[in-house]
Amino acid sequence: MSIIITVILLRNQVLPIPCVQKMYAIQYSGFQIENYVCIAITEENYRRTKLVTLSKQAETVASKRYYLKDESGEPEETVNDLFKRVAKAIANAEKQYGKSDTDIKLTENEFYDMLANLNFVPNSPTLMNAGTEQGTLSACFVLPLEDSMEDIMKTAHDIAMVQKFGGGTGFALSRLRPKGDKIKTTHGVACGPIQVLQTLSRVSSMITQGGKRDGANMAVMAINHPDILEFIECKKVEGDIHNFNISVGVDSNFMKAVESGSEYPLINPKSNEVTGYLDAREVFSKIVYGAWRNGEPGMIFLDNVNKDNHVIEEYGEMIATNPCGEQPLLPNESCNLGSINLANFVDSSKVRPYILWDELRTTIKTSTRFLDNVIDANYYATPDIEQMTKSTRKIGLGVMGFADMLTQLRVAYNSDEGRKIGSDVMRFMQTHADETSKELAVERGEFPAWNNSNYGEDERYRNTCRLTVAPTGTISMLADTSSGIEPLFSLAYRKMNILEGQTLYYVNKYFEQDAKEKGFYSEDLMEYLSDGGSLKDRPEVPNEIKDIYITAPEISPEAHVGMQAAFQKHCDSGISKTINFPNDATIEDVHTAYLNAWKTGCKGITVYRAGSRDKEVLVTAHTPENEEKDIETTTQLSFFEEMQEDDCCDSPQVVMESGCKTCKVCGWSACHIA
Repeated sequence: MSIIITVILLRNQVLPIPCVQKMYAIQYSGFQIENYVCIAITEENYRRTKLVTLSKQAETVASKRYYLKDESGEPEETVNDLFKRVAKAIANAEKQYGKSDTDIKLTENEFYDMLANLNFVPNSPTLMNAGTEQGTLSACFVLPLEDSMEDIMKTAHDIAMVQKFGGGTGFALSRLRPKGDKIKTTHGVACGPIQVLQTLSRVSSMITQGGKRDGANMAVMAINHPDILEFIECKKVEGDIHNFNISVGVDSNFMKAVESGSEYPLINPKSNEVTGYLDAREVFSKIVYGAWRNGEPGMIFLDNVNKDNHVIEEYGEMIATNPCGEQPLLPNESCNLGSINLANFVDSSKVRPYILWDELRTTIKTSTRFLDNVIDANYYATPDIEQMTKSTRKIGLGVMGFADMLTQLRVAYNSDEGRKIGSDVMRFMQTHADETSKELAVERGEFPAWNNSNYGEDERYRNTCRLTVAPTGTISMLADTSSGIEPLFSLAYRKMNILEGQTLYYVNKYFEQDAKEKGFYSEDLMEYLSDGGSLKDRPEVPNEIKDIYITAPEISPEAHVGMQAAFQKHCDSGISKTINFPNDATIEDVHTAYLNAWKTGCKGITVYRAGSRDKEVLVTAHTPENEEKDIETTTQLSFFEEMQEDDCCDSPQVVMESGCKTCKVCGWSACHIA
């Protein structure tokens, strides 16, 4: 076995792995330099020096979601194999830029170390498919949908191909002529966008994404489309269009009309003629009521989206997003995503904990390079998607573990200081992701569409956009950290072990440590919290702990939107975040949240009121397991809710975070990204 790696010993102590990597490929053995002794070992031994230990829950998630399986469905790799497979596949993309084998190996080790430390985790398709030569590595796709039978059928075909490869799709209905419009070529009338949507929903229902989950989609309609009222109501009956999220695309003209109480025009996209007028407040109220009723439609602020569309003159406006709404894209664009685990960049060993900015900078630079490499390592479902993706080279570097970062810093999520930290972290991310993209442009060239962009001479980027805060439901469980920029949803979850008759609790590790150190930990408290109870009602818990470990249901909508806006200031794509409401929230509460999101510069908003689905499964200490109940939407419910999914576990605890349902017990997610 050939010698390919050098480890450095200092006074018989192994230096940290990053130090080792800098000395990689030095071929000396026993060479003495002052206090350093270099000894060579094999790649196999090197891998054994960096074994990854996952939490029990994370191992369950990895085994179920990410490990390659044999013919009997049993895992045939470990977490070390998983990260090695991904690191090697993505590093090999460097061959296209003339890198030597030694340089590629160095990059592979940097990627592996970053993954093995759980400092960064790419989106699920990359973990599932990298190194397999099957499926896509990207999560987000937007497809064109134009107003002809040929174009509609091509979109249906491309949806099937993308979802067969493991991606999720979004598109805009805005360019389809309204229902009843005359068709000159056939002397008939148009079926309208909603019937097209229903047809595409049936196509998607036939596909299982990458053989692993049902198709996921986003449909967007512009507020001035003549069929907008039908669109707003199209998911009033749950299950009619079950594999689509829907959002309304609005602009500042409409929002100002809402504020002033005036009418706005409806425009036929085929003829560009005004077909009528609607009262802006009435339409806005219908949108808000739908969101209060069952979480849909969401809203996309297209003006804010296109402020960061730097190729608008060449390719036009972005009018659609990926299924979770955080990634606006042009037709046929895709974007690969990944998230830095902020919880790993806090030193809490001192009296006053602090953020490890230097270490965070290193991970930002390495992960930006990783995501750019994914574009070249990727497999594309159609030639049009490959051409467009490589023209703009969008990447979406985001974060997870923010709530866990704040708890270590002893800062409340819903405080001014918490929002300032969020803004500071995202500004830091933006600075160094932009810097790295410029460095990559010097090394590899600007994104090909740069010459036709509105970037200046000092803005020569490799990637037309760099940042996205995406859903991280499953990958955050793999990293044993909180989801995205969401607050903690609960401090404890219950898992029933039916075979052994045991009840197990998954407890936030930072809260558990504090509870034990401060002497208020008890099984009774864990059971109470897993039932959705609040720390505020427990006298044995110190007030400081109650403030620091505040959970999503306890946070005001204004504070939710405020945190989203704090991150949005420094993010060139969107932010995936759910504005959680208690069941007794009013329609006016949702109305205020939507207006605040627009006023504070957000690019979109998704809300969810607990218990607003027609049928839910509650699993609590007081409810027979998996008992299914029909529940009126005005009934007070637990924040633990469940969609009936064959792929979920036997004791689900499903929450709505970052616009996506995720089981906190087994890691099942309704999103292709997370």
